[in-house]
Amino acid sequence: MGEWIGIGRRARRCYGFDEIALVPGTVSVNPTEVDTTFEIKDLKFRVPFIASAMDGVVDVNFAIAMGKLGALAVLNLDGVQSRYDDPQEAIAKIVEGEVDKTTDIVQQLYKVPVKDELVAKRVKEIKAANVPCAVSSIPQNAERFGKIAQDSGADLFVVQSTVTTARHLATKYQPLDFAKFLKSMKIPVIIGNCVTYDQGLELMEAGADGLLVGVGPGAACTTRGVLGVGVPQVTATVDLAAARDFYHRKSGRYVPIITDGGMRIGGDICKAFACGSDAVMVGSAFAKAKEAPGRGYHWGMAYPHSSLPRGTRIFVGTTGTLEQIVFGPAIIDDGSQNLMGALTTCMGTVGARTMKEFQLTEIIIAPSIQTEGKLFQQVQRVGMARK
Repeated sequence: MGEWIGIGRRARRCYGFDEIALVPGTVSVNPTEVDTTFEIKDLKFRVPFIASAMDGVVDVNFAIAMGKLGALAVLNLDGVQSRYDDPQEAIAKIVEGEVDKTTDIVQQLYKVPVKDELVAKRVKEIKAANVPCAVSSIPQNAERFGKIAQDSGADLFVVQSTVTTARHLATKYQPLDFAKFLKSMKIPVIIGNCVTYDQGLELMEAGADGLLVGVGPGAACTTRGVLGVGVPQVTATVDLAAARDFYHRKSGRYVPIITDGGMRIGGDICKAFACGSDAVMVGSAFAKAKEAPGRGYHWGMAYPHSSLPRGTRIFVGTTGTLEQIVFGPAIIDDGSQNLMGALTTCMGTVGARTMKEFQLTEIIIAPSIQTEGKLFQQVQRVGMARK
C-alpha cells in the first residue's frame, strides 16, 4: 500500500477538499425535502454545523444566536470567556494589537487563571436563553471543568487538543483517563482531534459519544507548519468514517464523526459530508459574522501556548449576519454564505434524501475542479478565485 518515496519507505497518497469532486446522482431530490438532522445521543440539531471553540468566534451571545438558528456553538473554557469578567476587553487588545506583537499579547492575556465561577456563569448565561449549551476544555482541565459545566446545566462537553489519543503516556503528570472520565459524565462528550482509523477506534471504545476529525487544517492553525503533522481532511474523514461504521457493526453503538477545520465555503462542507461526516465544525466562516466577538479577526486555540504557539491571528473580515452565513440570502459570490442552502442543494443534486444517503455519494479525484474554465474569475479575483 502506498508509493515508494525512497529506499525501503512507502507513503500513502492522501487527499484534501480541493482535489476531489462529487458526482451528480441519477435521481435528483427537491432540496427543501432533504433531511439534514444531526444527532448525538438524545440531542438533535436540524442544522449540522458546529461553531469552533475559538475566542474570536464564540462568546455567549454568539452561542445563543447559533442555538436559535438550530445549530450549535462551542464555548472555549480555556479562553478569555472564563478568565475575564469582561472578556471583550481582552479580545479588543488582541484585535487591535500590532501584527508583530500579537503572539506576545495573546500569551500574556491567557496567563490570567481561569475562574471556576466564570465557567459556571457562562454556561448559565447560555442556558438562560433556552438554547443548547456546549463547552470545551483541554484534557488536563476536563475533570475540573466537566463537573462544573455539567452541574451548571451544559448539554454537551468537548475535550479537545491538537491530537488526542486514548493512551497518553506521561510521567510528569497524571494523564486523563478517558474511560473513567466518560463514565462519570451524564451529558454527551465529544473528543478530538484525531485523523487515523486506529486512533478513532480506540477513542470510541473508550466511550466517546462523538469524535472531532482534523489536525492542522484550520485557517488560523499553524500545526502543520510547526510540527509537520496532519492528514488532509478528505482522507482523514473517510478513514474515521470507516472506523465509525466498523465500531457500529461491532458494538451496535453509533458514534458520529465531525470534520473539524479546513472548510471555507459551501463546497468544502458538502464534500466533508459526502466523505462520511455526520456534522462539521467550522471556525473562519463563522468568524466573518457580525455576531462574532473577534470583529473580523480569528485566532487558533493553540495560539496562546507559552513556548510553542501553533496558531496565528488572521483577518477574515465581517461579511454579514450569522443568519446570512447559515441560511442566506448570500450577498457575496464566493460560496461563504447560505451554507445550508449549499448543503441542501448539493444533497438534492446527488440524489440524497438523508445524510446517510449523502455519505454514499460518488467521489472522483479531480485536482482541476477549482481551476477548469475559471480563467476570468482568476484574473478578476471574483467567485471561486476570491480569497
